[in-house]
Amino acid sequence: MGALQSDLDAFRAEWARKAPAEAQALIAGQIAALEQDGAEDRILAEGAMLPDLVLPDASFRPRRLRDFGAAVIVFYRGGWCPYCNLQLRAWQKRLPDLAARGLALVAISPQRPDGSLSTAERNALTFPVLSDSEDRAGQAFGVSFALPAELIALYQRFGHDLPAVNGPAGWRLPMPATFLVGTDGRIRFARAEADYRRRVDPEAVLALVEPLAEAVA
Repeated sequence: MGALQSDLDAFRAEWARKAPAEAQALIAGQIAALEQDGAEDRILAEGAMLPDLVLPDASFRPRRLRDFGAAVIVFYRGGWCPYCNLQLRAWQKRLPDLAARGLALVAISPQRPDGSLSTAERNALTFPVLSDSEDRAGQAFGVSFALPAELIALYQRFGHDLPAVNGPAGWRLPMPATFLVGTDGRIRFARAEADYRRRVDPEAVLALVEPLAEAVA
């Protein structure tokens, strides 16, 4: 287990001590439904070409995904999600290791650019944080799904007004996902987590880069 998952598990244990049993059951049920539906297996697969998409960054500047070259692309749910903030900070710490391997780092969420800016500032992120408020990237990468009605009601009780945060994407979220892309635009590694409390550890991705040095450097 990597350092990131240890941090995620610690937060999950603390949350479980405080959260109502009903909320925990609803979330567990939704995760199980995604897993049983095979959602993780329908993402953009290794060997596929990176979608040719342009998304705005936190300063509203259009950024073409293919212009980043060799890169790690991370999908997260939004800055309102504490698991996502732990994930983003873990990747921020590994920026020097990514740069040494010729890799850029890009994070994508459905939240509007102003929300992306807040997330970047709050977590002291220095890599591009892109906005997928129309859910184009989420659908192109196969990571997007619609929250069921009972979970929408729960999120509203928690104060998460996702249509206000996301805009057109509304109550659609991406499964947390990690993609490693080579200079040729082909995906070398792809994984999504139906259980948003789990994330790919940066160490696991970095461990793949050495064997793929010629392809991604």
